[in-house]
Amino acid sequence: MSSGSSGSSGLIAAVIIGPVARVLLLLPSATYRAPDFLDAARALDVEVVVASEQRQTLAGAMGDRALHLELSDPGAAAEAIVALARRAPLDAVVAVDDQGVLVAAEASARLGLPANAPAAVAATRDKTLMRRALAEAGVPQPAYRVVGPEDDVVAAASELGFPCVVKPVSLSGSRGVIRVDDPAAAGAAATRVRHILDDADEDAAGPLLVERFVAGDEVALEGLLRGGRLDVLTVFDKPDPLDGPYFEETIYVTPSRKPAAALDTIAARTADAIVALGLREGPIHAELRVSGDEVFVLEVAARSIGGLCSRALRFGAGVRLEELILRHALGLPLDGVQREAVAAGVMMLPIPRAGVLAGVHGQDRARAVPGIAGLEITIHAGRPVQPLPEGDRYLGFLFARGATPAEVEQSLRAAHACLDVVID
Repeated sequence: MSSGSSGSSGLIAAVIIGPVARVLLLLPSATYRAPDFLDAARALDVEVVVASEQRQTLAGAMGDRALHLELSDPGAAAEAIVALARRAPLDAVVAVDDQGVLVAAEASARLGLPANAPAAVAATRDKTLMRRALAEAGVPQPAYRVVGPEDDVVAAASELGFPCVVKPVSLSGSRGVIRVDDPAAAGAAATRVRHILDDADEDAAGPLLVERFVAGDEVALEGLLRGGRLDVLTVFDKPDPLDGPYFEETIYVTPSRKPAAALDTIAARTADAIVALGLREGPIHAELRVSGDEVFVLEVAARSIGGLCSRALRFGAGVRLEELILRHALGLPLDGVQREAVAAGVMMLPIPRAGVLAGVHGQDRARAVPGIAGLEITIHAGRPVQPLPEGDRYLGFLFARGATPAEVEQSLRAAHACLDVVID
């Protein structure tokens, strides 16, 4: 799950100044999540500083409640935050997406705020560092090889054994992740991944990761770290098979229908990975594969679930995930971190083909499906669209609630069937 909403631009006016605490939110201009985090801050009555790589239109009037910085340069961005904090102290620095996690870690370390160490966060943003840390700790994960620009991708894949997965080390949301079943496909996939990296302004000449494909069901664990202790907030099933050649995620449903023993192993593997990476504070989002009796860690991110998917989650008396994250960052009480009993789910609406989005018909019919709690189309008509592996966003999000996970899944599929996506 990655960028693609209208972003934080124009949301400065929504910031509410309160007396309790002061938090700096790192809001990339393309994030989906600005409204939800600002709503959470409003609910807690905290003062917000909005920091983004895009200069806000009302920044002059907002003074030290708006900060322009370059998220691509964590060191310089952290220094800008420290300079601001000297004028008006901060109680927390919170990143809402992958783009800001390194900046948040660097700034928090310099300000002496509780947070993950920058080196630990860096390992979550570079899949080669992550794989090496997990390997050193003996955490089950796919067999892998790191392939440099001069290395033979075909030889690495052949050594691991087919099928394999070729992926970039830096991108997220399954962008650039391709399954290959033979030597010819491995070479073609590596070339394609490097083109995707170039389009994303990433290092196209850097290393790639080649992994042995692990068959099985994929799950996602959402957690909160407090002093190194993992609180499992929920585990999502992903009922659509993710077997490739591309790995476009669609449906997430919770609670998981996995047996208790499997859920215990999922939590244990995630906890082991967190220790191996050195993470200690804040939200984590882990992706794992359940293959027979074993569970393999695919990746761990030092942030919460992406896109608008967090809207499927409620805790205690209707508390949203973003409020839990801000409460933790600010050292506020964290009562009621148990997810509500009702089943819930979200569907990330896939983009069927490349082109220009003309419209999405049938939205009223989709919203009328029993169990559907919401529908958000996050790409405007007239905008270019591109599916994975080149694409970096989804068409939108469907939300459902019900008595059982099966009912939620059925509602999401029925509502999706009502939608007619027109692409020119």
